[in-house]
This record gives sequence, structure tokens and C-alpha cells, in this order.
Amino acid sequence: MNVPHLHDWPTTEDEAVAIQTALAGRVDTSPTLASHQFVAGCDIAYHLTEPRLFAAVVVLRTSDLTVVEERVVTREVTFPYIPGLLSFREIPALLAAFTELRQPPNMVMLDGQGIAHPRRFGLACHLGLWLNLPCVGCAKSWLAGEYAEPGPVGGDAAPLTIGGVEVGAVVRSATGAKPVFVSPGHLLDVASATSVVRATLSGFRHPAPTRAAHMAANRARRSG
Repeated sequence: MNVPHLHDWPTTEDEAVAIQTALAGRVDTSPTLASHQFVAGCDIAYHLTEPRLFAAVVVLRTSDLTVVEERVVTREVTFPYIPGLLSFREIPALLAAFTELRQPPNMVMLDGQGIAHPRRFGLACHLGLWLNLPCVGCAKSWLAGEYAEPGPVGGDAAPLTIGGVEVGAVVRSATGAKPVFVSPGHLLDVASATSVVRATLSGFRHPAPTRAAHMAANRARRSG
């Protein structure tokens, strides 16, 4: 899969914030998601004692959520952990995995934020711009916004808002599980992002695409 160059990678927090600020205006969360045959799930596992990470991209067929292709790359960690700047730590390795794909996806789902972010530019926004693909963030942890707890049943959802503006949804991904925080990253709207997550629920906390990537990244960590 070909990935066009978007920008050079920063080495400081100030440089990273400046890139986020410059690119946030290019994020488009107005389109309704068109039909799509393949969805890529993305996740990262970190080595337990060394500054290395394992980036997994797994392509699933949306009709039956079967795995079509899996790619995992190992990279050194080159950017520090700074809340709100996770994309600068993780996207370079994810992009390397995407370049190895033979089956390009029509959309992407990852464990991270989209526009539910203090600068409206979470990991899903950043990756969506790099790939020029619809990208949805489905994070296990809250970063920004106000919400009421969704209902207890898998698929139940409640709006996630910032300053009264709806930026995503809090979705109960499995009955009795803690909710996930869903927000569009690029080229799809809030309703489409929420619909994609609901359509790919797996009975576990992760929807099927990110669950497949989570397991692939952890397999690589155990063997690496």
C-alpha cells in the first residue's frame, strides 16, 4: 500500500503541537461513510523492558469480519509519552505496517482518539490524514469531553460532547464491560463512526478490528 508523505516527524513537544495545530483544520468529519468492503484494525503493544513497540495492522472483511491480512512491524520508540501527542509516538510504526499491506482497506479503526481531543486532533485524525482514508478512534480511556454513562447492554451509547458540541459517543461494547470512547478521525461523521463500531462489536471490549490488531501486537511482543 502506498502512503504519501504528509510531514517530517518532530523531536520536541512544541514542534508536535505546532503540527497538530496546523493540520487540525484539514480534518473533515462531515461525510457519511460510504459502503466499505475492508476495514483495518490497528493497535500497538510496548515491550515490557525495552524502548520498542510492536505495531499491528489487521485487515478484516466487513461482511463477516474474517481476517484477510495481518502485518506487524517492530520499531524503536523515538518520541516520549506525552498525553495528547500519542500519534507522534505510534503513527510512524503503524505507517510502516500499512506500507506492507497487499490488500488496502477502505477504512481504519484504531485504539485511540479522533476529534475527542483537546486540540481536536487525536491519533485517528492524524492517521486518517496520512492515509487519506476514513478513520475512527475507539479508545479504551477517556481523554476529553462530557458524557453520561451509556446503558448496560452491548451497543448502548451516549453522546460525547465538548463545549456542547457532539464529538463522538461513549459505547458499551459488550454487556457488563466498561465503555469505549468513539470519535471520528477523518472522512466520516460522528453517526458513521458510532455505526461502524456497533456493527463490528465482538462480544469483548474491543470491536473485532481493534481486537484482532490487539491480539496480533501482543503475539509479536511475546515472541519478540
